[in-house]
Amino acid sequence: MASSEKSTSKGQAWFCTTGLPSDIEIEVDDMTFHLHKFPLMSKSRKLHRLITEQETRSFSSVNRQTSTALTVVVAESDKKGKGHEIEDEEKEEEDEQEIEENGFPHIKLEDFPGSSESFEMVAKFCYGVKIDLSAYSAVPLSCAAEHLEMTEEYSPDNLISKTERFLSHSVYKSLRESIKALQACESVSPLAESLGITEQCIESIVSRTSSVDLSLFGWPVNDGGGGPDLSLILGGASKSAKKQNRDNTNTELWFEDLAQLSLPIFRTVILSMRSEDLSSDVIESCLICYAKKHIPGILRSNRKPSSSSTAASENEQREILETITSNLPLDKSSISATTRFLFGLLRTAIILNASETCRDLLERKIGSQLERASLDDLLVPSYSYLNETLYDVDLVERILSHFLDSLEERSNAALVEADGRSPSLMLVGKLIDGFLAEIASDANLKSEKFYNLAISLPDQARLYDDGLYRAVDVYLKAHPWVTEEEKEKICGVMDCQKLTLEACTHAAQNERLPLRTVVQVLFFEQLQLRQAIAGTLLTAQSPSPSQSSEPRPSATRNLTIAEVVNGNETRGGEEVDAGKWKKTVRENQVLRLDMDTMRTRVHRLERECSNMKKVIAKIDKVGSPATTATDRPRSWSITKKFGCKFKTQVCDSQEATVVDHRSRRV
Repeated sequence: MASSEKSTSKGQAWFCTTGLPSDIEIEVDDMTFHLHKFPLMSKSRKLHRLITEQETRSFSSVNRQTSTALTVVVAESDKKGKGHEIEDEEKEEEDEQEIEENGFPHIKLEDFPGSSESFEMVAKFCYGVKIDLSAYSAVPLSCAAEHLEMTEEYSPDNLISKTERFLSHSVYKSLRESIKALQACESVSPLAESLGITEQCIESIVSRTSSVDLSLFGWPVNDGGGGPDLSLILGGASKSAKKQNRDNTNTELWFEDLAQLSLPIFRTVILSMRSEDLSSDVIESCLICYAKKHIPGILRSNRKPSSSSTAASENEQREILETITSNLPLDKSSISATTRFLFGLLRTAIILNASETCRDLLERKIGSQLERASLDDLLVPSYSYLNETLYDVDLVERILSHFLDSLEERSNAALVEADGRSPSLMLVGKLIDGFLAEIASDANLKSEKFYNLAISLPDQARLYDDGLYRAVDVYLKAHPWVTEEEKEKICGVMDCQKLTLEACTHAAQNERLPLRTVVQVLFFEQLQLRQAIAGTLLTAQSPSPSQSSEPRPSATRNLTIAEVVNGNETRGGEEVDAGKWKKTVRENQVLRLDMDTMRTRVHRLERECSNMKKVIAKIDKVGSPATTATDRPRSWSITKKFGCKFKTQVCDSQEATVVDHRSRRV
């Protein structure tokens, strides 16, 4: 029977060409199916009932028409009193009229699950035609079979049992197929939920994703314009590059399928994952992939308009963003690339004017892993007219505050080195110095805001203050109108002891720095040179471990520098490492030249200070009694005028500390 039956579609009509004329019409949506009663009635209890009821009404209408013709005169006289009976029979008369016109029943199925495509598969099944099931088609077909009451009790090996076997054996055992089936549940949501199909699909997805380990292959989302570059593998790692590429492609597809779900169903999946204590990295991956799919412009490298014709509206994007943010795990992610996406979400949240709770959650999440951010991430434009600066400095301050709070909570962990320095803190220190240098050229940046951000980090965040000095120099260059007091306050964020020799040399010649800062820099530069020379000499004079403890012969103790440089010295018949001595002598010569240069600079500054003292003394004679201007020691005067509050033994090359009067967060 099945081999001789074929189906054809003509416009909005569907015919089953079996060689026999059709005896029933079934209308589903805008499609009319011309079929035969017997195949449908043998498989569907509901269709059997509908066809039987309509035929019964048709048979009774014939008898009614005969009796009505005999009493037509009486009926006309009583027409007004019995008008309501005619109205009650209008629907039956319409059906009877259709039967009279077409010669066979016409049934219209309202709100049929899966629309006309599902009923077409039902019709093929009733005629014994083989149907190919998939994850997309099995769900609406199962709901259609349930709607038509195609149970096993009514007819053996019926459609309900067939679809249930397919779902159990071919769909629920595969992650990707389960996601496709869940997507198909959206069109038949109420019936699919009542049948338990939606719940079984979600349970399958959660159980299959519980074995995913993102750390094996890295972050599953790329920055390109295409789909996610997923590298997750289900069932273990690949044994060859070819197999790995194939597995990665399959895994990429199920992430894309998951992103195709509607927001309510996707939210249900995420809540189920969280309730089962699934890995936070897996949940984070799903959330970010979904956001990347439905919210354009999250990645700066992929800001092309979406090719989808059904792009989400602004309100829908805001709802998606707030849903994703509320479900993000608060603990620190083990995936380094997450920070970049979080900054993208934060920028989008500001543009879409998301809730304060949403933005605060994102800022806290970013703060917990700020050491993974880049300078480009921190450069968030000021989208509010209330901010005068080009970039949102207040936002960076809040994120930095969250980072310091999280760092304090982790202070007892084994992430702090022996000297008390945290690697994460030092990375953030370098990051903030770069951010300060970037925003320093903004003419609208107030000195107070620059100062507060610069001192917000503790001293342990910077091994050297060269980056901070660069930011200060850029700010002073871009803001030449600031007062001398403001300059001294801004320069006070630096610790001159933590400047390298190169930075000291540059700062000593920097005309933009206030004189007090230059004096401090020159002093510590000279101190560093003395310490370097002293250390070099001590190294050169100390005996090597292999050297004998016996005193050298007088001939070897009185070697000249020339002999050392020429490499002609001998010691007890043994050759000395001439190359090492040559290098040491050259370094000493270079240091002596630097000391001479430094001495010249200091003398020049002393002359300038002496001239200033004379001018101040003249002013004091006019405005106040001349008592202390000339009687006080020279060192006290320089300290008072230029703020160099050093200890009395500070010029000693062995002195290691200097009093720091800056107020910093510790």
